[in-house]
Amino acid sequence: MVIQRWQTVWLVVAAVMMCVFCFVPMAIVPGAPDDPNSATFLSPVDMPVFLIVSGLAAVLLLLAVFFYKNTSRQKTITLVSMLLIAAVLIAEAIVFFSWDGGRPQWLGSVFLLIGAMVFALMAYLGIRRDERLLKAADRLR
Repeated sequence: MVIQRWQTVWLVVAAVMMCVFCFVPMAIVPGAPDDPNSATFLSPVDMPVFLIVSGLAAVLLLLAVFFYKNTSRQKTITLVSMLLIAAVLIAEAIVFFSWDGGRPQWLGSVFLLIGAMVFALMAYLGIRRDERLLKAADRLR
């Protein structure tokens, strides 16, 4: 019986994606029609709530890597980080669709959030698979 620890790789990839999201612009808001150079970038660094929640999700994902001996806690931490990522996704959509003034243009940072969510989900499923494998091995003993 070999336990594959691919969930560690998936957790690290998701944490890196969240760290990159913290510093990449989310959207660009066009400025005045007569001045095309007056556009404004919306970034999580400029919005403290986005930065704190995104940073907390990244820290939790990295922290989950080190709980490989306690799979139930690792699963819980991964689930909480997935909820934080979902909250950031929803908040980004709310900011985008309710922006006053010019219509913002979405940049690629939403794909970082979706990717982090997918990798965190893959890690969660890998942790569950390992738990089932360990229970099956304990039954055989």
